Amino acid sequence: MCARSNTSESQGRLAAALAAIDAANAADPHTLEVRGEQRPKELAHAALVTEWVRRLHPETSEALLIAARAHHIRRWEIPRERYSKDHAGYLRWRKQLQKYHASITADILREVGYDDATIARVQDILRKRGLGRDEEVQVFEDALCLTFLETQLASFSQEHASEKAWDVLVKTVRKMSPAARRCARELPLSETSRAALFKALKSVES
Repeated sequence: MCARSNTSESQGRLAAALAAIDAANAADPHTLEVRGEQRPKELAHAALVTEWVRRLHPETSEALLIAARAHHIRRWEIPRERYSKDHAGYLRWRKQLQKYHASITADILREVGYDDATIARVQDILRKRGLGRDEEVQVFEDALCLTFLETQLASFSQEHASEKAWDVLVKTVRKMSPAARRCARELPLSETSRAALFKALKSVES
C-alpha cells in the first residue's frame, strides 16, 4: 500500500489530480439527477464513489481516493454499443474500459507529479486486482456497488427483464462487504427498489 503523506506538497498534488479528473468528467454529454441536482453523469458518479470511500474507510490512501474519482473517467467515449450484445461482448467492453480509465488516469497523475509506484497502485485498484484479498480494493468495490444501488437500481430494473434485474441485484449485494450492506439499508430508494434490495440482502445473508 502506498504511504500516506500529510505534507502540503502531497495535498496540493492530490487536489490537482482530483481537479483534473473532475474537469475530464465534466465534459460528459449525459446528465444524471442525484439528490435533487442535475450534473454530468460521470462527474456525479465520481463524487458519490469518493464520498462512499471516505465513509467506509476514513483513513484512506491517496491512491484509493484517486481511483474512486477516476473509476469511470471519460467512460462515454467507449459506448457499449460498439461491442456485441452478448456476454462476451460485454466482457470485452468492460476490459477495454478498465484499460482506458487506467491509461487516462496515469497520464493525469504523471502530469501533476506522482511517482510510478503510486500510479501503478491506482491502476491496480481501478482494475480491481486483489479483490477478496486487498482491503482497499474491497472498499473500492463497495463504493461502486453503493453508487450503483443509489443511482441506477430503479432505472436498471425498468429497462431489463425482471429475472435479469434480480440476478444483477443479487450479484451486486454478494460482492459487498458486511459494512457496505449495512450502508445499503440506509440508501434513499423508492419503495419498490428498497423492497427488492432488502429481499436480495436476505437471500445473500441467509
